[in-house]
Amino acid sequence: MFSCKTIAFIYLSESSSQFCHKVPIFLFHSVHFLSLGALNFWSVNVHQRKFQNLLKGTQIVKQKKASIVDILKQSNSILPHVVLASTIMALVYPPSFTWFTSRYYAPALGFLMFAVGVNSSEKDFIEAFKRPDAIFAGYVGQFVVKPLLGYIFGIIAVTVFGLPTPLAAGIMLVSCVSGAQLSNYATFLTDPPLAPLSIVMTSLSTATAVFVTPMLSLLLIGKRLPVDVVGMVSSILQIVIAPITAGLLLNRLFPRLCEAMRPFLPPLSVLDTACCVGAPLAININSVLSPFGLTVSLLIVAFHLSAFIAGYFLSGSLFHKAPDVKALQRTLSFETGMQSSLLALALANRFFQDPLVSVPPAISTVIMSLMGFALVMIWAKKKE
Repeated sequence: MFSCKTIAFIYLSESSSQFCHKVPIFLFHSVHFLSLGALNFWSVNVHQRKFQNLLKGTQIVKQKKASIVDILKQSNSILPHVVLASTIMALVYPPSFTWFTSRYYAPALGFLMFAVGVNSSEKDFIEAFKRPDAIFAGYVGQFVVKPLLGYIFGIIAVTVFGLPTPLAAGIMLVSCVSGAQLSNYATFLTDPPLAPLSIVMTSLSTATAVFVTPMLSLLLIGKRLPVDVVGMVSSILQIVIAPITAGLLLNRLFPRLCEAMRPFLPPLSVLDTACCVGAPLAININSVLSPFGLTVSLLIVAFHLSAFIAGYFLSGSLFHKAPDVKALQRTLSFETGMQSSLLALALANRFFQDPLVSVPPAISTVIMSLMGFALVMIWAKKKE
């Protein structure tokens, strides 16, 4: 046993971890032991500083990783700016997007649906089917409200602006087609929980368009347009059902893989959407810049704006007691205001001899996307 005068405890506090280490130093009569105690204290202090530096370095690395992940996740916020940039680029230099032909469009939309599937679950879709009233309201917006607006603006085009009848037919044709898959992605960006409901609405309108679109075109335009049933069903399978199912299965079976993928999906989706907007404009640039282009563009803007507003207030009046009424209003606004203008363009090119019929659908493809994602930006900022 060594006799000692004092037992002292030095508490070394590490500020970042809030741990305290007790290091006893025995102060003995012997100078040798005193020196040894001092040496031990110096050694512990050096190790403590090394530990602090290592911890700080780890925290810096984690912060950098977190900031990169956050940037990737927040890239959706720049989508409206990217869409506007792609529109300008397509107008100024069309070859920048003409390579993105129609054969790439279905896979591109499929990727957007896959991204929605990865961020959803089966329960979300089950919940969507529990809202038949909302699904029916979306259907009415698509195939009742929208065709009425299309007919009104078609008549205005001829009677007020004196435009040729084929242009009026093109406006009406846009109003007869089903909803656009881009409306699902727009809903996903503003109200993710309602994205499955939007997908169900669009899928239903697309599936029944094989019967409804020819009937509406006969009623409004006086021309019955046969729609390819097999092609329509194949389109739904490729663009909607298959990619969403793949995303849901991946999310269930490989959650860690999905977690690693999620930060990269927003920037890829932004580029994808930019191509889906820029390509139709670049390919149909002659129609947009035609002598009637400006007048038709104004009419198409008015048509889509009216459809967005009608969908918003229709759902507000029907579901004013719903707890998520604002989210429902935004969802049905997208569903009513965004149409499959590419389908209308394909029908115009195939079944109408006059090339002027294809001008409104070509312009609608661009206007619809710009207006839809402008609303995404406005509503997303309001929610913040």
